[in-house]
Amino acid sequence: MSLIRPELARTLYRWREVIAATGIGLAGLWISTRGGWFLGPVGALVIAGAVGIGWMGWRRLRFSQPASAPGVVEIDEGQIGWFGPGIGGFVSLAELADLGLVTVSGIRCWRFRQIDGDTLLIPVAAQGADRLYDALTALPGIDGAALVAALDRPEDTAMIWRRRRLVAITGGKGAARP
Repeated sequence: MSLIRPELARTLYRWREVIAATGIGLAGLWISTRGGWFLGPVGALVIAGAVGIGWMGWRRLRFSQPASAPGVVEIDEGQIGWFGPGIGGFVSLAELADLGLVTVSGIRCWRFRQIDGDTLLIPVAAQGADRLYDALTALPGIDGAALVAALDRPEDTAMIWRRRRLVAITGGKGAARP
């Protein structure tokens, strides 16, 4: 028997990074008040780290949705997979050409398009879709704030990110395309 209600436990789990950052920041504040030339700057560094952790935790919190859509998202070694009821697919982050957010049959979906034109739609509210934030922020030149802001807007965002330079391998030589 648990002493914490299941709803409260789920809420605390979602907010875990922000709560941890708050605790770290309070510890840094305590360290900085211990005085001296050494502990003051050490505490300030701990507080700065806590602000960074809290900022990223806040973005991840805004990015995560309750798992209410069909399917499961898996991320493994630069490859995103979605296993839906009867359908699914994979995209490689290295071969991703662009990323968008569209609505299909009333369900908001991430649209991943690869260089070869293959497209994968992953529901925003699929189980495990909250882990997409870390994978997507690793894309070159992507703006994490724009990624989160696209979820806040009710309308579709056809293009959130596009690879700046696509390279096609032909005959062993790279040919650049815009």
